[in-house]
Amino acid sequence: MREHAHDADPETRRERRTWAQVRRAEIQYGRDLRGVAREIGRLVGMLAEGESENTLIRALELYAETIRPWARASAARMLADVSRRDQAMWNTLARSMSRNLREEIEHMPLGDLFRQLQASQVALITSLPLKAAQQVHEMMAEARISTAERAGTLASRIGALGDITASRAMLIARTETARAASNLVQARAQFVGSEGYIWRSSGDTDVRPLHKKLNGKYIRWDDPPVAGERGEKAHAGCIYNCRCFSEPVLPDYSAGQHLPRELWKL
Repeated sequence: MREHAHDADPETRRERRTWAQVRRAEIQYGRDLRGVAREIGRLVGMLAEGESENTLIRALELYAETIRPWARASAARMLADVSRRDQAMWNTLARSMSRNLREEIEHMPLGDLFRQLQASQVALITSLPLKAAQQVHEMMAEARISTAERAGTLASRIGALGDITASRAMLIARTETARAASNLVQARAQFVGSEGYIWRSSGDTDVRPLHKKLNGKYIRWDDPPVAGERGEKAHAGCIYNCRCFSEPVLPDYSAGQHLPRELWKL
């Protein structure tokens, strides 16, 4: 039975409220990507209207190139929203930091990181129609060498590509928004001398068992743990469908020692 918010302890409720903040950026990004998926579904429907396979594939490839400028703008909006929330939390924490630490955070250069994150998002967005084109080609090739697949079955499989693409688009929005937030937290924390963080899960019944074991553990930034079911290594929030976040351990310049401070993922 799913645990209800009002039944959770105060810490869990706080974690859920914090996670809801990054969800806002994810929802808007998801809307953008669903629009791409809808257009891909419309283009795939061209086969049912009698267009040739080559015409459809060319249309999907052209769409991927056409949306590139829009993809850059959409990715920039998502990153700006995530960054504003991240900066707001750092500003809150800065009130209890030493003056030197506050000044370092305020003047941290993020341009290179933003460009890297934006480029990766553009590649993922434009991969949606290109992946659909590849799948159409593979399905048609299989149908040509197989006598068992009926025309109706093939049409149904191709017609389902719109829904498949929509599911992939939502996975991208969910995963990449969380990854961007985590990368920003890591960048700012390492810039001021942090060597690691405390792994925090979202604290509900949907947390995967592997991440439950990681919850509360100290993780070095230069040594990400195994976080995926296939043995993938990743930091909190940086793997598919992960809602965990990092709580950086920051150097306290005034005290000359490392003290844990909460930095809820935004």
